[in-house]
Amino acid sequence: MVTEAAAEAKSARREQGWLDRIWTAKTKRVLKELIAHLCLIPISITMLIPLLWLFSTSLKPKGMVFTYPPQLIPNPVRWQNYPEALTVLPFHIFFRNTMIIVVARVTGQILVSTMVAYAFARLRFPGRNFLFWMVLIKMMLPGSVTLVPEYVMFNKLGWINTFLPLTVPAWLPGWYSSSFYIFLCRQFFMGIPAELDDAAKIDGASHLRIWWQIILPLSKPVVTTVGIFSFMIAWNDFMGPLIYIQKMNLRPLALGLQSFQGAFTTEWHWLMAASTTMVVPVIFLFFAAQRYFLQGITMSGITGR
Repeated sequence: MVTEAAAEAKSARREQGWLDRIWTAKTKRVLKELIAHLCLIPISITMLIPLLWLFSTSLKPKGMVFTYPPQLIPNPVRWQNYPEALTVLPFHIFFRNTMIIVVARVTGQILVSTMVAYAFARLRFPGRNFLFWMVLIKMMLPGSVTLVPEYVMFNKLGWINTFLPLTVPAWLPGWYSSSFYIFLCRQFFMGIPAELDDAAKIDGASHLRIWWQIILPLSKPVVTTVGIFSFMIAWNDFMGPLIYIQKMNLRPLALGLQSFQGAFTTEWHWLMAASTTMVVPVIFLFFAAQRYFLQGITMSGITGR
């Protein structure tokens, strides 16, 4: 009897040891990653469906756009949609106008946002916290609330049918999306050691020189993040040009695509081809700067005080 009990206990210990050897920390990690990937793969495919439909439609003949059941791979594949879409309208003029707006807005928002954020993060002056709270409140204010007074003001200034309403506000703190960029940069700057500023001041550096030669070189992730956000908003902006631009030769790409839509018909195959061409630079920019983009987002969040 005693011998049987000892044998069962020995077997139980042997079984327990085998399970422990299988259920290690590495096994748990691999299982968690497997479950995460099984959940993320269907979500990723779902998110890619609109992009796949866009690219598929851009290669279809005009009469096959709305065929049922829909064909993901068109037959025949019509690559001619791309050169036709880019030449039937003054696409090069739309591209030139877009680049003017994008360069002006991205440059202005990077410089202004980092300068204002440096003041909030590094300088000590009366009312600093109150002003920062005002910036946060502006960030929560819907853009549609200020749409009418902005239009009246720009109309009185004679800026309608010019690029000024789409570019000048980017150089003013607190306008457009600058409030969010100021908040993002301030959080990142507060993670940079203040001793660097003190050492620079001992050498006689001014605040402008500290901002330009010390803070900005150390802030590539958040500057890149602001640049990507600003580029994407300016590149895809439709409402701003729709409100302030009526002339065809001043339209940017986002508004120029609307020209494919007429009163009675829409050239969907050309519209999708031109839209695909417009989407490619944004995707390329995101993947090219993805490392800095993720660093800018994460480091701005964990260093906030």
